[in-house]
Amino acid sequence: MAFVVLFGVLGGLALLLIVTLLRRNGKQTETAEGLRIEEQARMHAGQDRASFNVVAMHTAPPTASDAHHRR
Repeated sequence: MAFVVLFGVLGGLALLLIVTLLRRNGKQTETAEGLRIEEQARMHAGQDRASFNVVAMHTAPPTASDAHHRR
């Protein structure tokens, strides 16, 4: 009985994911301003991933991470 419920929940989540992805239609930004905003967001996310990864956080003193610096 528990397996039936588990697989039902997993199937429902998979269906929800498929519907969500199909509704997006792969929309892309068409204006230069939108492309710049997306590029800045990608660069910022990459910097955050490098600054807050496990190695960077555990080998540096607590006040040396970017979390303690003003942007």
